[in-house]
This record gives sequence, structure tokens and C-alpha cells, in this order.
Amino acid sequence: MRISELSRRSGVTPRALRYYEEQNLLKPRRSAGGYREYDEAALHTVRHIRLLLSAGLGTSTIAEILPCIPDDATTLAPTCPELIEGLTEERARITGSIEKLTAARAVLDRLIQSGVRSR
Repeated sequence: MRISELSRRSGVTPRALRYYEEQNLLKPRRSAGGYREYDEAALHTVRHIRLLLSAGLGTSTIAEILPCIPDDATTLAPTCPELIEGLTEERARITGSIEKLTAARAVLDRLIQSGVRSR
């Protein structure tokens, strides 16, 4: 499939898909005319990239993780146990961010409630 179809099916812009290619996250074939040609597995790869980006991972980390994820799964393949330590650190970082955001939300809740009571 060409980039426009992958974009339509994945919900990701062609610009983002080209960026993923620049970051070596996607590796399309090139047709004789120079067009990018993606196989069906690219759709799964894009979904994994989006999921990992939403988890706060950078593209260099994602590049290490992608080969360890079977086509349509969210678990690591048993061939990549060396990633567990780094992923554990990322999880701790995300947990810390969640805790800070939760605390900030609690402060805002108190401010909003005190504002509502003073009206």
C-alpha cells in the first residue's frame, strides 16, 4: 500500500509516517517510480509506534523496542529481556509524572472548590 492508504488506515498523517521512516521506525520498500510501498505489517508497526509514543517513549527507545514486539501484540518477545531494565526505568518516570499531575489536579480542585464556596 502507498503512504496515503497507510495514513488513511492508521489515522496517522503522511508527514508523521515520513518522520517515522526518518527515525528508522518504518522501513517501506520503494517502487521503481520512487513511491513508498508498505506491507500489511506496517499498519501494526504504526499502531505500536503510536502506543509507545503516547507512553512517553522517545523514538530512539521505540526503535529498540519495535523488533521485540510480535506483529499484533503488546508484549515483548522472549528474545529481548535486556530491555526490561530500561522499560522499568521508563515506567518509574511515567509513574512519577502521573503522581505530580495528580497532585497538581488536587491543588486545582481545592482552588476551584474554594472559589465556588466564596461566590
